[in-house]
Amino acid sequence: MATHLPDDFKCPISLEIMSDPVILSTGHTFDRSSIQRWLDSGHRTCPITKLPLPQHPCLIPNHALRSLISSFTVPKLQPDPNPYRNPNPNPSKKYQTQLLISTLVSPSSTLESKLHSLSQVTRLTKLDPGLRRQLTESGAVSAVLNCVNSTECEIQEKALAFLLNLSLDDDNKVGLVAEGVIGLVINVIRVGSSSSRAIGCTILTSLAVVEVNKATIGAYPNAIKSLIWVLYNGKGREVREAATALYAICSFVDNRKRAVECGAVPILTKIGGMGLERAVEVLSLLVKCKEGREEMRKVNGCLKLLVKVIRNGSERGVQCALFTLNCLCCFAEEIRIEAEKDGVLEICVGFLDDDNEKIRRNASSLVQTLSGRG
Repeated sequence: MATHLPDDFKCPISLEIMSDPVILSTGHTFDRSSIQRWLDSGHRTCPITKLPLPQHPCLIPNHALRSLISSFTVPKLQPDPNPYRNPNPNPSKKYQTQLLISTLVSPSSTLESKLHSLSQVTRLTKLDPGLRRQLTESGAVSAVLNCVNSTECEIQEKALAFLLNLSLDDDNKVGLVAEGVIGLVINVIRVGSSSSRAIGCTILTSLAVVEVNKATIGAYPNAIKSLIWVLYNGKGREVREAATALYAICSFVDNRKRAVECGAVPILTKIGGMGLERAVEVLSLLVKCKEGREEMRKVNGCLKLLVKVIRNGSERGVQCALFTLNCLCCFAEEIRIEAEKDGVLEICVGFLDDDNEKIRRNASSLVQTLSGRG
């Protein structure tokens, strides 16, 4: 079989078709068993580039390549002309899902049958990690990505919901990014329905759990700008999900400056003043960079928002507002003077006995700063 398949499907070590391709930190892909034997033999260099590897190299599953190999080697199922009738009275989840996926990829499938298939496959994968893994490895992602591009809102939303389910597993997060999910999601965030935008933002939050994805998303053209666009133009759930995604992405240092440059601070200040505390959480990350502090110093209403949350916010909101205000007071003397005039010192003294350890610590730091001892 190997002679009839592309050379890219062969492991550079064994020269056999890969069954479990994994990516080394140098960017080259090997079959897991072959590269593991290489590492177990004591080698700490890439077999191809000879570049040094860390003591404990990370092997990232190459789901995209595995899907391609599967599409060449596994016979494709014919779509069921009637997806509501199953000839097997007791089908396994895997078999049932394969039939549903085959319906999605068939050009002859009706809109109704595609909607049904997407609804079913999303339901099946919601609580079944094993099935999510099988689907990712079987090439199902590429079929669903085509549905994300659909001009039919219902199909697009259901396809996004399915991708969100797949993204719940850490092993899938890097693979989904490799499949091109980020670009499609960013496009949906800009032009999709309100519901699609909300799901798209949630997908970015889920993908950003993996550190390398935070860097990839942040560097992607218009990714951060699109989230800020939703904060400015969106309503309700989509705004909350966009703020959550921005918070997840900005936990990566390089993305904070990008967010500030895209105009995040005045918009976060505005929606924070309208009651969305997650905006203050994002500000508590942006204040860690010089650009963020400079922008907050200039934006009208930022100090007022922080004081408001310190007085009346939730525990998490108070914690973040105290931290942000302390950073700003250390950065700009005029902010320290204004905060003192607003009675922040007295409020902070009251927090020194708070049950929340982080609130006590942040309040203590701000007391020292306002008292001139910081």
